[in-house]
Amino acid sequence: MIPRYLVDVELDKLPVIDKDVIVIGAGIAGLFTAIRASRHHSVLMITKKSLLDSNTRYAQGGIAAVISDEDSPAYHRQDTLIAGAGLCSDEAVDVLVHEGPKGVHSLIKMGTQFDQENGEFALTKEGAHSQRRILHANGDATGYEIVRALSENAIANEKIEVWDDHFVIDLVTQDGECCGAIVQKPGGERLFVRGKATILCSGGAGQLYRYTTNPEVATGDGVAMAYRAGAYIRDAEFVQFHPTALCYPGAPRFLISEAVRGEGAVLRNIKGERFMDRYHEQLELAPRDIVARAIVSEMEATKSTFVYLDVTHEPVEMVKHRFPTIYEYCLKYGLDLTSDWIPVAPAMHYMMGGVKTDLNGETNIKRLFACGEVSSTGVHGANRLASNSLSEAIVFGRRIVKRIEHMPTLQKEPKFYNEVERNSASMQAVVERRLKLQKIMVRYVGLKRSETGLKKGLEELKRQLPIFQSILTEREEFEFANMLTCATLMTEAAITREESRGAHYREDFPARDDRVWRKHTVLHRTKGMTEERIEDV
Repeated sequence: MIPRYLVDVELDKLPVIDKDVIVIGAGIAGLFTAIRASRHHSVLMITKKSLLDSNTRYAQGGIAAVISDEDSPAYHRQDTLIAGAGLCSDEAVDVLVHEGPKGVHSLIKMGTQFDQENGEFALTKEGAHSQRRILHANGDATGYEIVRALSENAIANEKIEVWDDHFVIDLVTQDGECCGAIVQKPGGERLFVRGKATILCSGGAGQLYRYTTNPEVATGDGVAMAYRAGAYIRDAEFVQFHPTALCYPGAPRFLISEAVRGEGAVLRNIKGERFMDRYHEQLELAPRDIVARAIVSEMEATKSTFVYLDVTHEPVEMVKHRFPTIYEYCLKYGLDLTSDWIPVAPAMHYMMGGVKTDLNGETNIKRLFACGEVSSTGVHGANRLASNSLSEAIVFGRRIVKRIEHMPTLQKEPKFYNEVERNSASMQAVVERRLKLQKIMVRYVGLKRSETGLKKGLEELKRQLPIFQSILTEREEFEFANMLTCATLMTEAAITREESRGAHYREDFPARDDRVWRKHTVLHRTKGMTEERIEDV
């Protein structure tokens, strides 16, 4: 079993730092929530690298919100529910589509500059959206622009203290309440940071897979530490693979935005044949899971490691103007978006499940909140609608701050218990272990799954569990322990769900089964696997 804490410490012997609000992680969720919270509270932001290292920074497509007169919250709601394949929370989606526009205006007030045309916001359309409702910045650098504006804001704010290069090892709890966190400084010294509210904004877990569009820091830390603390982890089996990541020797798996297909790009197999008509009537703009599996099927049929994305038939100026970042990036590797077919393949992109929260972002542990990709608010269901992630972060960030305003200060003096005998046996190099874990996840818990493969994967992951009996000191060791925790949770949830729905596809159960499986899987450290029925949508 995974222990309650990763390290043994005596809390009363650690230096204590008191803050009103502790924000773990940066990205849009952490930055936005910290800035809002700083109006009435002292805030500490802890990032394991820097304010600019997060998934948000790499978000190209944009942020989805009802801005145009031709659009409506009802349309946005319907698109989100259809993509979520019957697992969205009705109330959470309502909150998102009605409060999204307000959130976008807050971002603009904080200095984010979205692209405009003729004095109005330039809106684009992405896969599975029925209307043009995606705001973007600098063409395809939306995330970077949001992070730029918000981090400038946060750095200039006297009520926000930022700790870069600090690692949060564990959350400290007492009687079902979160009192703060144990943090390791760059030099290895540990502190106890105590706060009235702790907000996890630590992003996703892309590093569980060999091929991912996520940055190095996305190792699932928030989900793992919340699980150890006794939070519910919901829908861990739903992992979104982005269909089109650059697949070229020497190049990282760089995201080629869905918006490129939104502006007319088509997919071709290595024989040059356009193939999406064989898989879905929406062709290249079908939901992401369908496009990703279609690509894998074509790769298998043609014995290739990629397919092509072709936008060469669109006007050169439009492509360069709309996708400057992608155009420049491909050019670095000798690929010209306007005249070359670009080799692409699916890569792990986004985690739909996460730490279960209510509509105010609060978990089942009092004073512990989760916001952004680390959370499971109920908005995304079994498959996230493109560009809903950035809006989810700001909508629920606002709600978390409102909830914190009504909370009394913390009175508890927590005690620290641990139930594990640890030894200092030498560990196999973490780099090797990490690579092995990534290979297991790609092979058995990837785009296509089956009971045999998932059980084999789980067995191989469990062989790594003795790491929890070791004395861990380095950041890489903590990260690996967190990755192993998340990988195990994902695999267990995927074994349990005997159907195919949204991003979870079982070759042995290819059909969706609403009669039995219209429910969530929920994992808890001591209660194990439970299920949660869905109130009707």
